[in-house]
Amino acid sequence: MPDLPASHEPEMLTITEAAELLRAPVATLRYWRHLGSGPRSFRLGRRVIYRRDDLRAWIDAHHDRQGASGDRPADGAA
Repeated sequence: MPDLPASHEPEMLTITEAAELLRAPVATLRYWRHLGSGPRSFRLGRRVIYRRDDLRAWIDAHHDRQGASGDRPADGAA
């Protein structure tokens, strides 16, 4: 088995770890999961698990959507 660098991040995250990564309360992730609007997740036994790549893809998708309507000033004001 190859040695992993100290900075290697785990591939699968618990809901608490995912909430920390997203800087959102765990309750918000639970609500998004209930609505079906949050990041992709799955159950492993009794635990809800998030893949790090799925979280990043979800963040990128939301960033791209907001970038179109974005954080730009209205009416060309600077």
